[in-house]
Amino acid sequence: MDRLAADGIDVVRVVYPDLIGTERARDVLLDELPRASEHGLAFCRAVYHTSPQGDVVPVGGGLDAGLPDISVRPDLDTLVTLPWEPGVAACLGDVVDPATGAPAPESPRDLLRAVLARCSDHGLRPVVGPELEYYLCDPEPGPVGGWRRYARDSGVVYTAGLRADPDNHLLRVLRQVRDLNLGVISGNHEFDGGQFEINLTHSEAMSAADRAFRFKAAIKELARKEGRLATFMAKPFNDAGGSGFHLHLSCGGAEGAEGTEGRNTFDDPAGAYGLSATARHAVAGVLAHAPALAALLNPTVNSYKRFGPDTLAPWLIDWGLDNRSAMVRIPPERGSGTRLELRLGDAGANPYLAIAATVAAALLGVLAGDEPPAPLEGYGYDATKSARLPTTLSAALDALEADTALAEVLGKDFTTSFLSYKRNEVERFQRHVTDWEFTEYAYHL
Repeated sequence: MDRLAADGIDVVRVVYPDLIGTERARDVLLDELPRASEHGLAFCRAVYHTSPQGDVVPVGGGLDAGLPDISVRPDLDTLVTLPWEPGVAACLGDVVDPATGAPAPESPRDLLRAVLARCSDHGLRPVVGPELEYYLCDPEPGPVGGWRRYARDSGVVYTAGLRADPDNHLLRVLRQVRDLNLGVISGNHEFDGGQFEINLTHSEAMSAADRAFRFKAAIKELARKEGRLATFMAKPFNDAGGSGFHLHLSCGGAEGAEGTEGRNTFDDPAGAYGLSATARHAVAGVLAHAPALAALLNPTVNSYKRFGPDTLAPWLIDWGLDNRSAMVRIPPERGSGTRLELRLGDAGANPYLAIAATVAAALLGVLAGDEPPAPLEGYGYDATKSARLPTTLSAALDALEADTALAEVLGKDFTTSFLSYKRNEVERFQRHVTDWEFTEYAYHL
């Protein structure tokens, strides 16, 4: 308290993720922080069942449960000063059910915590490196309004400087998020105009999820400060590519795991492809559970418009050695850098749920002891060689419901809530009349 006050901080923002991975929060005056830490901050549990349009989905914990409370306690170990908000520090919050004292079953951070505990029980300590892409948009002038892509130049992938970023957006946000201690490494302009990628370092899985969540929130907030929109939506524009959320996964030995603590258990110079049996089993697990993983790593109706041949987004369930057209890529590094890269996810995914599901699938593969098929050679997208991923959110949700092994690791209560929430999204979309339909039919019919 005294240190914060001496630093000019008089407000602490307590933040936690909802089901879609966006931030929910409350600003707490510094003098009230001890009380908030002891008793928690009351929120309505229906926040987990509230759509982006503000509708409450009538599932457990929402309307049908009488709109009960959750309690959010500040995790002061995560406290950081916000560089762009004078006098404000922010921290993550831990969510509990005040009636039981147990974590709320919908809490994404607690879901990941539970999955990681299962991994630790089997001597595994997942390490994750997140890669996220996003689009920056400027307001569209004129009476209709809307948003248009910032800097629409083509052919500027892997560039930096004013060539593709005339307002130096990337330099500003790199410096701002660096000061949040998020493990930011570097950034560049991505494939399409107005699209950027900023890389975060690898760390233990919970830290990686926390950093990815806070990174997304920071990028969106910094854009708002400038009157702009930063979106991690999977595919916001018809004439441009999608934005991915690639996860680099390796495993260290869990604390106390004899012979493995502190080393990368995916590395084995004598193993097939330089991979240990643990790594190969993990790849097999991710492939086996890929249809269900899609529901959590591609969690919106829009997500499935990012997929398809020649998109550099996955379309088939396959893996390859340093092959970016495969769903699972094994980068060329070995030794401490041995890892798999899951290219399935889009940037709209909730970091906690994406990492929890990926780690759960890898764990199931390790426990099953299965070997993956032969790796993809050459350019992917040949549907005669590998099974296809789900092509709609509805199909992915059905796959998640049918994957009882993955659902058991994620938890029945969470899976039921997630399925209900997302099926409501599909139903609302199916009832909505789109601009495409009006353009296609109105004049001729």
